[in-house]
Amino acid sequence: MKIIAVEEHFQIAAIKKAVGSLTISSQMNTAMAAPPSDARLEDMGADRLRAMDATGIDVQVLSITSPGTQVLPPSEAVPLARDANDQLAAAITAHPDRFAGFATLPTPDPDAAAAEFERVVQKLGLKGAMINGRTNDRFLDDPSFRPILEVATALDVPIYLHPTVPSKTVQDAYYAGLDPAISTRFATAGWGWHMETGIHALRMILAGVFDRYPGLQLILGHWGEMIPFYLARVEWALFPLAKHLQRPISDYFTQQVYVTPSGMFTLPPFLLTLQILGADHILYSVDYPYSSGDDARTFLEQAPISPADREKIAHGNAERVLKM
Repeated sequence: MKIIAVEEHFQIAAIKKAVGSLTISSQMNTAMAAPPSDARLEDMGADRLRAMDATGIDVQVLSITSPGTQVLPPSEAVPLARDANDQLAAAITAHPDRFAGFATLPTPDPDAAAAEFERVVQKLGLKGAMINGRTNDRFLDDPSFRPILEVATALDVPIYLHPTVPSKTVQDAYYAGLDPAISTRFATAGWGWHMETGIHALRMILAGVFDRYPGLQLILGHWGEMIPFYLARVEWALFPLAKHLQRPISDYFTQQVYVTPSGMFTLPPFLLTLQILGADHILYSVDYPYSSGDDARTFLEQAPISPADREKIAHGNAERVLKM
């Protein structure tokens, strides 16, 4: 069984250096129990391929690790994003049967990000873009980001919405007051950034983004960032008030959103997600190198699903959605 993993991260030294002095950088390290080394993140060659072979992953769709260029000023974000995309394209060219990629976008400059998005899809063959949460505390429903969404729709490529650290205001209000290490992890990988990403996606639905761009495709990790569990409740509470929407809230989620495990290889959320979205809207991911992928193939092979659904989730949906 072929496995394509679609949330597999890398970094380039220049972006790491640029974000290194920011508070978010230390928070990202605290968020992980054992942060991967720079060498593992920066490698897009032999060592990564050996790890893929050891864990049964045939293809990785590579993307820059969080927080990416979303937290940088435009003057830094634009050239760094272009360089990251060029380095990614070079790695794919060297191993075209093993790697594909999502673009890094300099969202602090939405017009430049849209131009870069178009360049990397049309000229470099990248399969979409990964955006690491807010930009200047604005979500993608903000009108300033419409140029980016227009490119994604016009080129028929998805945007992978990845978590980032909640704002300081949110952290202080909801997660402070505990042991500092616990507060940071509570605000990030332990709870907070999943809730924030789910809120981000729901804001896009409630703001009418998917009515404005009916062809837009969004990918969420971590089994849909909490939304599948609460989708019926969200529908019940909000749809009667959202009279501007053309369809029920659940329709946007089940028709224009895809989800991945992001290394969360536990059966109950998978089965819930399968019931809500169906096998056609689940892609596979390991979240390498933050998750080793040791259980990735075993989890999928042993999941209580039909052989046809197993093949869709393992590789078929990625091939269809990303045109691989």
